[in-house]
Amino acid sequence: MKGQNKLFIAIIVALILGVGIGGVIHTQYPESAEPFSKNIKLLGTVFIRLVQMIIAPLVFTTLVVGIAKMSDIKMIGRVGTKAMLWFISASLVSLFIGLMLVNWLEPGHVTKLPIQDAAAAEDLLKSSKGFSLEDFVKHMIPKSLFEAFATNEVLQIVVFSIMFGVALANLGEDYSKPVVKLFDIIAHAILKMVGYIMWFAPFGVLGSIAAVVAMNGFKIFEVYAVYLRDFFFALAVLWLVLLLVGYLILGNRLFELLRRIKAPLLIAFSTTSSEAVFPKLVEELEKFGCNNRVVSFILPLGYSFNLDGSMMYMTFASIFIAQIYGIEMSLGQQITMLLVLMLTSKGIAGVPRASLVIIVATCSMFGIPPEGIALILPIDHFCDMGRSMTNVLGNALATSAVSKWEGQLENTPQEV
Repeated sequence: MKGQNKLFIAIIVALILGVGIGGVIHTQYPESAEPFSKNIKLLGTVFIRLVQMIIAPLVFTTLVVGIAKMSDIKMIGRVGTKAMLWFISASLVSLFIGLMLVNWLEPGHVTKLPIQDAAAAEDLLKSSKGFSLEDFVKHMIPKSLFEAFATNEVLQIVVFSIMFGVALANLGEDYSKPVVKLFDIIAHAILKMVGYIMWFAPFGVLGSIAAVVAMNGFKIFEVYAVYLRDFFFALAVLWLVLLLVGYLILGNRLFELLRRIKAPLLIAFSTTSSEAVFPKLVEELEKFGCNNRVVSFILPLGYSFNLDGSMMYMTFASIFIAQIYGIEMSLGQQITMLLVLMLTSKGIAGVPRASLVIIVATCSMFGIPPEGIALILPIDHFCDMGRSMTNVLGNALATSAVSKWEGQLENTPQEV
């Protein structure tokens, strides 16, 4: 745990330094803010690219090994069913909390926002128009494994890995053992790389935070104070619900889990990327005592289907935009919107700024001006910090809960 604590402290220091450096640049050298932001952001880009480099091989090898070692097809179906029931329930609860709190707090009726240039949202408006069932199928079924690897399409890699793992499990040990052993060695080598890459995380955090503060300064928090206050209150309620459910299932071990995942939570918060902590989360969940077969099966699925923070944000932001424009929505319309968001969000996982793309598409569908997305773009980075961290917590709890239900959660933490 010493190394983990050092990393956690290093990230906290980097976070504070990033805010301080960004603030100095914004106030003292405003003419240099844009080039400074562009250059220091490269630290965050390098860190995230280092992580992205190992995600595809890690998902592929761990998932294939996990399923091949299960050998029992019934167990694969059972674990998959439990995971999907958790994902669907958690998504509905997250959407409902966002819907309920945005109606109660009504941030759109009291927030006085400056008129934003709709051109800032042009890319999002374009990318949201083409979503259909055909896109969902194409996004899920790989045309080529190599293309899926090259573009880091986790859901496509998961589909191929499950089929390949099931095929290996049915080949018999004589044929499959050498392949499974090879993939197992590769997976452990990649997890070893995770340890090296994570020590670059503080630099990534410093770069990401300094860039945003240098460009926006601290005044942005004053303008969006009500929106941010209400959104983070809603996130706190969601955390309370998730942790309560986690405690009912895991008991006092929940606190041990939170200690384990504190560094991944902080990295996700600082870099606004839940993807950036995927390899570290795999490592920490296995150390916590989750069965590596369950982890390698559920966690990649969770990254496509179990994004609790993003789900809550979708209803919150959509109704907020409607409130800003003075559009009243009936209870029936809002429940319909919740169900639409539930379905469309599952087909667009992995798309950059996916939450915003879905919000734009949903607003268009319900007669809310989609250009309203420009109103929340300036503050989206800070909202993304909260929702990325919540996504990580949701997936850690889902994996631990299913491990417990399967009787596959070790009482004594393992070393990986």
